[in-house]
Amino acid sequence: MSKMRKSPPSKRFKRENSDESQGEHENSSQSQGPRLCPYLDTINRQYLDFDFEKLCSVSLTRINVYACLVCGKYFQGRGTNTHAYTHSVAEGHHVFLNLQTLKFYCLPDNYEIVDSSLDDIKYVLNPTFTERHIKNLDSSTKLSRAIDGSLYMPGIVGLNNIKANDYCNVVLQALSHVTPLRNYFLREENYSNVKRPPGDSAYLLVQRFGELMRKLWNPRNFKAHVSPHEMLQAVVLWSKKQFQFTQQGDPIDFLSWFINALHRALNGNKKKDSSIIYKSFLGNMRIYTRKIPSTDLNDKEKKTLLATAEYQEVITESPFLYLTCDLPPPPLFIDEFRENIIPQVNLYQLLAKFNGQTEKEYKTYKENFMKRFEITQLPPYLILYIKRFTKNTFFIEKNPTIVNFPVKNVDFAEFLTPEVKASHKNTIYDLTANIVHDGEPNKGTYRVHILQKSTGQWYEMQDLHVTDILPQMITLTEAYIQIYELRT
Repeated sequence: MSKMRKSPPSKRFKRENSDESQGEHENSSQSQGPRLCPYLDTINRQYLDFDFEKLCSVSLTRINVYACLVCGKYFQGRGTNTHAYTHSVAEGHHVFLNLQTLKFYCLPDNYEIVDSSLDDIKYVLNPTFTERHIKNLDSSTKLSRAIDGSLYMPGIVGLNNIKANDYCNVVLQALSHVTPLRNYFLREENYSNVKRPPGDSAYLLVQRFGELMRKLWNPRNFKAHVSPHEMLQAVVLWSKKQFQFTQQGDPIDFLSWFINALHRALNGNKKKDSSIIYKSFLGNMRIYTRKIPSTDLNDKEKKTLLATAEYQEVITESPFLYLTCDLPPPPLFIDEFRENIIPQVNLYQLLAKFNGQTEKEYKTYKENFMKRFEITQLPPYLILYIKRFTKNTFFIEKNPTIVNFPVKNVDFAEFLTPEVKASHKNTIYDLTANIVHDGEPNKGTYRVHILQKSTGQWYEMQDLHVTDILPQMITLTEAYIQIYELRT
């Protein structure tokens, strides 16, 4: 009772005049329309975090969930005996937000609050971007200020590591800087009309990725970091637990699965312009394959076999979303004076694999093949996967070779045939993201380097840690996945 005596006069007045039943109360509050609320100064923006699953903290239901704007917890319902109502009476917390309708209510009195001072909370829950705003993202150098006073650059914000999801974080950060992909997902109307079969949950992946993208680029965030919790829940669900955030995974497996899953969820087909994924990343190559006879045979037998149809060169057209670059094997024996020397290789040496001339041997259980690759169509954004890990029967080995690559002006012209070159106006790429693996093969951690286009500054991101870095330092790392942008 002591709590009741201490409440402000406005609340006592409402209490005395509100002895009707809950049902009548709801109707009367609707008929009266919105009212001013004396409790707006109790809202604590420091505690508000809309990155987590929208479910009631007591009953774990997802239906009709409200956020308490005083302590930040989620509760269900607002009628008498609901969890939100009980919380409001027990704790004296009065201002709630419906996470679905984005309407504000005062409990236990149950009337709607309409006040423009709450718009910033609504915007953090659901950031929206105009086309003009999106157009200026890559030229704006304006910093934003979080509630705690720290400054951050929209798009350059840390991602929370829940347990072992750094392998997902680096991929999500890298993709959020692929301009056409980002611009597409920042406007929900671009994909809100995608029709999916009934009962199909793949669209959830698209929705969650769009939400994460809008939070990463939100210029009015309360905090200078974002938690990818809901995005990862959708990944675990839709990948049938192939990718977890409780155990370390491989970013290339995740990237490959994720862009293909997004492409399918957006109803993409084999055509280049059927989804934003294919428009951004799809390239084409020609693969020349020829079978080679076993080394056990003598010259005459080999000659006879090579004349048969089975041993003739076969040409196949193959689309690709990323290119796999093979590192030369590291030296096996290093003497005592040279043991600190780390082998190095030039990026152009790795890319020579795709010039249509270089042959590489591929072994299967029974047969051996020679293959050569020729790029016939370059994509607007080129993903390079530098194969560092080799698995054998007993363990995973990591190749520590450093790849020397330019951050700008990577010219693909020298790997293209004259006909293909003629069909490409531009062949020069600039690096936009570089994912790095540090440490042991099956443990280790991942970090990513991102170029902020408006300032030309490079940043290193490892989960919540964001620091600026010199471009010269990026080239000394054990690069694993890189995204290059075609210059236009």
